[in-house]
This record gives sequence, structure tokens and C-alpha cells, in this order.
Amino acid sequence: MDFFTVPTASLRVLYCWFVIHHEHRRILHFNATFHPTAAWVIQQLREAFPFETAPRHLIFDRDSIFSPAVIGFVKSMGTEPCRTSYRSPWQNPVAERWIGGYRREFLDHVVLFNERHAVRLARAYIGYSHEDRTHLGLGKDTPSGRSVTPPPSPTAKLVAMPRVGGLHHRYGWRKAA
Repeated sequence: MDFFTVPTASLRVLYCWFVIHHEHRRILHFNATFHPTAAWVIQQLREAFPFETAPRHLIFDRDSIFSPAVIGFVKSMGTEPCRTSYRSPWQNPVAERWIGGYRREFLDHVVLFNERHAVRLARAYIGYSHEDRTHLGLGKDTPSGRSVTPPPSPTAKLVAMPRVGGLHHRYGWRKAA
């Protein structure tokens, strides 16, 4: 899990928080707020891991928001908290890589207005990331798994299907008319 900041159209700083499953590169939970607190983080953890679904380990950095209350809650879920070293983002590379990709592929092209707008657009990008975006770390597959589709006929045409409001595309076959 990790935080990152995004400036909004009103020049306020929006704090985005997410949990990522390292092995499958899937975003398990995403939310945003202008005023993050330890209680807010605990509530997000409850929403991310309901009904005894908590992982064995949870990696996070040394941000002061991950206070003893958050550490205590993580331990009460039966999860071992793994904190990275001070100023060592490379110790959580999957989360840092996702933040970088999200910034380059999405946030550099849109302006966010508020929390609801950020979460709505993030869900669209996360859907694209899970279903359409391939990852080298997954053997050039998507987190949800996508099979290679051969052309249905020799005259089939390759078509672009817009994703994330036309910012990205997925390509598929369509039979020629």
C-alpha cells in the first residue's frame, strides 16, 4: 500500500491511497481524500480486506500517517507489517512502478477536480490496467489474464476499441462486412 499526491484544478493537494497485490499487479483498493488521517487509513484497510481476507504481509513506507494505531490494526488483522527503510522507495518497487505508470499514462493527461472525480477516473484506469494493459513482469499478460485471439477469418479487420475515455485503446478483431 502507498500514498501519492495529485494537485487538483483548485490547486489543492489530493492524497490518493491504494493497495496493490504484488504477484498479480492488481489494485485491490483505491481511494482519495484531501485530509488523510490514521483513522481514515484504518477504514480503508477495513474496506480493502473484509471478512478475514487480509494478506500475510503488508508493505508500506515510514510515512507518519502509518502511526502505531495503523500498525496495531494491521497486526489485529493477522497481517505482519513490513516497513521499508527510511527514504527507500525501491524497497516497494511494484507500488512505486504503478504510481509512475499511473502518472505518466493517465494523470499527465487529465485534470482532477475533487475526490469523487479522482476515484471515478481511477476506477476507469484501474479497469484498463487489469483487463487491457500488459506487464512484462507477468510474461506480457494482463493482471486479469487475456488470451491471444487469432483472426476469426482471413478478411477480419483489426479495430481499436477506446479505453479510459479514448486515452488508451485495446485492439481486437472484427469480421469484415
